Amino acid sequence: MEWNTSNKNNRKVTVINGGHFSNLEEFYDEVSSVLMKDTDWKVGTLDGFDDILYGGFGVFGNGEELEIIWKESQKSKKELGFEATRDFYENKIRQGKPFNIQLIRQKLDDLTSGKGQTLFEILVEIIESHKNIVLILD
Repeated sequence: MEWNTSNKNNRKVTVINGGHFSNLEEFYDEVSSVLMKDTDWKVGTLDGFDDILYGGFGVFGNGEELEIIWKESQKSKKELGFEATRDFYENKIRQGKPFNIQLIRQKLDDLTSGKGQTLFEILVEIIESHKNIVLILD
């Protein structure tokens, strides 16, 4: 990830570079390296990723305007697609508690039937749920 101070809209700008990762764990490392720079906290879950996008710790303030440019997003879309998502859910099912196995099985069933979201789509939805953040897929 790269960090620029601001753009013409006075938003802070950061770049997620899809060339720097090929799986969810590496995505978390990429996000942590810039958004959580100089902190001891590292992103390691989808909920944790959502939490840091509120700001207030790490490198941008609570509610501060942020623009995220996701470079090589098509590569990420493929690598964080159906297979990676299926493996993600199957791993949680194998682990059992503390995960809600019934819910995860439903998500896996939805995915295999073509109705569920991939990890990439989930990450995009998490980013877009923050009204102070603009996402640009590049």
